[in-house]
This record gives sequence, C-alpha cells and structure tokens, in this order.
Amino acid sequence: MSSKTFPDIHVQSQPTTWKYRTGWALTLLPAVALLLSALLKLTHAAVFVDQWVNKFGFPESALTGVGLLELSCAVLYLIPRTAIYGGILVAAFFGGATVAHVRIGDPGFITPVMLGVLAWGGPYLRDERLRALLGGRTL
Repeated sequence: MSSKTFPDIHVQSQPTTWKYRTGWALTLLPAVALLLSALLKLTHAAVFVDQWVNKFGFPESALTGVGLLELSCAVLYLIPRTAIYGGILVAAFFGGATVAHVRIGDPGFITPVMLGVLAWGGPYLRDERLRALLGGRTL
C-alpha cells in the first residue's frame, strides 16, 4: 500500500525566493520612512516642528500622538501575521499625508503616493493569499 501525502491547505506555502526578497525590500521602504518620520515627531526635532506648524498648519501638540500612531502602524505592518492590517493603516496614513501636501499645493505629494503603492507591493509579493484575494496574473 503506497502512502500519499497531501498538502495541508492551512499551511501557507513559501513564496519563491525572488518574490520573498523583493517583497521584503518593498516592505522596508515605506516602513523605514514611517519609522524615521515617527522619530522626528516623537523627538520634536526643531526643523520638523517648524514645517509641521508653519508649512502644514498642524498644532505642535499633535506631534506626539501622530508619531505614536505612525510608529504603531509601522510595527503592525512589519509583523508578518498583522501585515495586512498594518498595510491598511499604512495606506490610510500615506493617504492623509498626500492630502496634507495637496492641500497646500506642495508638489512633494508624490512621495506619500509612491510609498503607499510600495506599501502594498511588498505584502502582495510575499503573501500568496493576498495575491489570490486580489486576483490578477500569477507571478
């Protein structure tokens, strides 16, 4: 009697090496941007506070809260088990950053737009379930 082994449908298959590595590279770009931005907000760096208040018109008292929120989003995004939830929060955060730039006519709005796109590129390449959910071509 031959013994056949059947794959466990509950175990996520490991993506190919290039998808995995490229996915993590794409994940790290927006994550590092969020972490650096959170650091500037939490340390109340003088140059950043000046832009936050005078250029964007936000109250200085909001720096710590927004910095903690940003840090939380980045941590959730970097943990593989919560990466999808983190991705949703990161995309929302970059959406808000885009609006802040567009509101004042700053051409720098393209940076949060691109980081928001990259924020989904990483999990898309790393997680087969996300690719299946979104459909499209098989990579």
